[in-house]
Amino acid sequence: MPDEPFQIETTRPDKNCEHCHGAGFVRINVPVGHPHFGKAIPCVCKRIELSERRLAHLRRASNLQHLRAMTFDSFVVKDDVSPEVRMSLQDALTTAEEFAAEPRGWLLFTGHYGCGKTHLAAAIANDRVECNKPALFVVVPDLLDYLRSAYAPDSAITYDERFEQVRRIELLILDDLGTQNTTPWAAEKLYQILNYRYNAELPTVITTNQNLDDMDPRLASRLRDQTLVRTVPIYATDSRTQGNEAFGSLSPYGRFTFDSFGMRQNELQQHESEQLQRTVQTLRAWSDDPVNWVLLRGTFGVGKTHLAAAVANKIARSGMNVLFVVVSDLLDHLRATYQPNSPISYDQRFNEVRRARLLVLDDLGAQNATPWAQEKLFQILNHRYVSRLTTILTVSDEGWEEMDQRLKSRLMDSDVCQIIDIDAPPYRGTPREAKRPKRTTRRRLPS
Repeated sequence: MPDEPFQIETTRPDKNCEHCHGAGFVRINVPVGHPHFGKAIPCVCKRIELSERRLAHLRRASNLQHLRAMTFDSFVVKDDVSPEVRMSLQDALTTAEEFAAEPRGWLLFTGHYGCGKTHLAAAIANDRVECNKPALFVVVPDLLDYLRSAYAPDSAITYDERFEQVRRIELLILDDLGTQNTTPWAAEKLYQILNYRYNAELPTVITTNQNLDDMDPRLASRLRDQTLVRTVPIYATDSRTQGNEAFGSLSPYGRFTFDSFGMRQNELQQHESEQLQRTVQTLRAWSDDPVNWVLLRGTFGVGKTHLAAAVANKIARSGMNVLFVVVSDLLDHLRATYQPNSPISYDQRFNEVRRARLLVLDDLGAQNATPWAQEKLFQILNHRYVSRLTTILTVSDEGWEEMDQRLKSRLMDSDVCQIIDIDAPPYRGTPREAKRPKRTTRRRLPS
């Protein structure tokens, strides 16, 4: 028996490797009866080659070649945002860096479109791959297509092999969970993958703009497990649409600020002028710490839209995402998603509004009050009511009188909604004597 029983012998001579000389396989010098006796096993160089091929395949499957610029160094935490937004961005960055250094448990990044979730998830993947560690980064709809493609007759890999590769990968990063087409097959595949990783406690990163309540309850229950999952909310705005008049953009209302709001001291009666001043002061203070709901109520043309936009613009300048939309336009946008060529699905648009960090709904009650319209508005606002999501609404006296009683009951809950009445004549020349409908409830600002 040789002094070194695991001394390496080559299968054929070559000069490329000091062990196998390019053969790729070696025989281990072991005694008769040993499990490896007479067997060729992959050389160290062969195992390295196989590992590099696997990592190259994962890079291709992850499309990381298109995301190489998304690194921790290129993730910018801006200074010109509110402390809340800056803190959420810095915490997300620090958490992502720590996870990349030592992946344990699950990370769940939540936030609006374009807030930086994908950047941080890709940065984790890039960091791991640079360290020659396996990581699969994939957008969820692409993952499902990736699995389906294994059914093709010319696929180089079977479905089972591909499924196991995804399910067992050392680090799986799923981007945009919730944007997939929720067919029974898709829901089942995602559940099988994530349930396996949950039970095995395999490191996993997920990004989503969905609320957990809207997910498959089986997935939601696992994502709520705080012993395994760390949820990292990001409150920043969508940097890709700033300055564009995208859906819900504040751009058309940029000139509506508190400073540009006319106080009309020369045309209002004293009590009207004093009440308007108190309204502006209250809204300025509320915009410094926006919580719960504010409803601006008054006749047409008294400045409700201007004041709502002034609040929204002030909050948006602090870095918080704001969605500003006229109610009738919102319903048109929802209807448009039913068109075959719509670039966005109904669920995406509906959930974008329902979950917005700050939602401004202008002219509530002015929409065509069809049963469908009433139901959609109630679903949106009831979700925000239950979740206590910050909301600003404006309504005319006429709209208030004709409002769906279910919705009105939420607005009259003083624990959630502060109603501010603007008792002043309109800007647009409506006679002062015009009689306004009597309100069923009125809350005036304190003197």
